[in-house]
This record gives sequence, structure tokens and C-alpha cells, in this order.
Amino acid sequence: MIEIKNLNKTFGDSRNGKKVLDGLNSVIQSNCMYGLIGANGAGKSTLLRIINDVYQKDSGSVLIDGEEVANNERVKQKLAFLPDDMYLIPGYTLLDMASYYNAMYDNFDMEYLKQLASNLKLDLNAKLDTFSKGMKRQCMLICILATNAEYMFFDETFDGLDPVVRNYMKKILSKHMSEKNTTIIMTSHNLRELEDICDNLGVLYKGGILFESDIDTLKTQMFKVQIALKEDFSEETFRYLNPLSYKKTGSIATLIFRNDREKIEKALREMNPVVFDFIGLTLEEIFIYEMEGIGYEYNEIFQ
Repeated sequence: MIEIKNLNKTFGDSRNGKKVLDGLNSVIQSNCMYGLIGANGAGKSTLLRIINDVYQKDSGSVLIDGEEVANNERVKQKLAFLPDDMYLIPGYTLLDMASYYNAMYDNFDMEYLKQLASNLKLDLNAKLDTFSKGMKRQCMLICILATNAEYMFFDETFDGLDPVVRNYMKKILSKHMSEKNTTIIMTSHNLRELEDICDNLGVLYKGGILFESDIDTLKTQMFKVQIALKEDFSEETFRYLNPLSYKKTGSIATLIFRNDREKIEKALREMNPVVFDFIGLTLEEIFIYEMEGIGYEYNEIFQ
């Protein structure tokens, strides 16, 4: 488990510098896929670098399985990190890079890396300098996976990957998590990129975690209804059911509700609607309504 308590980080002078993390708190359970989302510049990369002891924090604590990460080599053996700005050793091949990681991680699986490279049609002996941006990221992704670290961190995980490779890597990450009991933390500024792979999501905004939840809870506690009645109606007709949102286009209204689905469905059916449908919400829609509920505009944060 990762426990982050009152984490602070400022770049530059304490008076005139830029405060990137401001009293951030978060708990990430073991053996899950956690997506950290937020606009560019929200502090996602800084947070991952502090967790992995690449950057020093100003104050606060980062605990992995109850132990501080900073200057703790034993804990850092559990961590593998792929930053957005990947570092590739000049002149190295994929096999050279794999050997580099093999020297650092006790549980590195070279055969697994070779299998993934073969599946992705990556030449083990070609110099990484000759690869495209997407191919370089594929190489580094499989190097991190082959470490068999207990905690893996991917910054802008799928940047530069084409749709086919992106889907393949999502499947590999999910399989690795379930088979190896790995905890995977990935960042993106694109919610849609993570919604079909993550178990939990957190929103980073102005240096802190604004909102976090497990996706199953989000998807089961909120639902959308489209309804039309024989007689004229307005938002007031449904006020007693406390909808989160009401919009009417022509004769059909769209309402968003949280919880009490059976009770709400029963009440709406008693109105004898001529149109009555439950429609699934996208994760982006859920976040929009959740953020409105705590006083924030989704577009302000993600655009």
C-alpha cells in the first residue's frame, strides 16, 4: 500500500517559487490499477518522481508498505518507474537496456521481456536511437514489466502508441497486475484513456487530490434516465426525487440520479411514461457531475 501524507513540493525559492504539491494526501491500495488524472502541469509527474525518490519532497511523508521511500534502497527494489521523458542510454539496443534493468532488479525476467518483444515485433539487437517514439516507449514499457517490481509507475503511459499497440499494452498490464499481484499507477491528462483499465481514479488539481474513488462504486451509484410523459412536465415534476441534473430536449428529458435506483425507477414508472430508458454513463460524465457536486467545473480542470 502507498500512503502519502501532507506532501509538499515547491520548485525554486520558497517565497517566489512555484508550489506544485500542496498538502497532498492519498492512499493507494495494493494490487490495483490506479489512474492519476489532471491537466498538463497539475503535478502528476512531480508526484511520481517524489514517490520514486527521484525528487526530494519539501515536507510530508511517502510510505510504501509502511516504510519511508526516501533513501531506502530496500523499498526502492519494489519500485519501477517509466517517466514521460524517457531516458535511453545512447547507442544501446533493447537487449542492452534489458541487461541494464536486469542488473538492478533481482526478479528481472529476461525470457518474459524477449517474449513481449517478439509479440510486438521489436528487434532486440537494433539500436533504440533508430526506433520511432512509439517503439521506444514500447521497449521501455516491457523493460519495466520485466522487472517484476511490486509497484510500477507509468507517466503518460500510452503516449505515442498506435491504437492496436495501446490495446495490447492495456491487456498486458491488466494480466500482469492480476497474475503478479502488482500495483500499477499511471498518469494521463485524458480520462478516456484510462477508464477501461483502471480500478481506481484520482484527480490532481492545484497541488492536491481533489477527488478519488474506485470506478465500480462510481458506476453503480450514478445513473442516467431518459423519460417522456403524456402530459406536459418540467424540472419541477421530478424535484422530489432530487436529480443531480435535468435537461429537456423537445419532449424528452434526461435526468441524472445518484443511488436509490429501485426507489427512483418505481417512482418514475408510476408516472406512466411513454418513453423510459436507463442509459449508461461514461466515466467522463460521472466525473463531471461528481465535480459539480463538490463545486468544481470539469472543464476548468481538464482543459
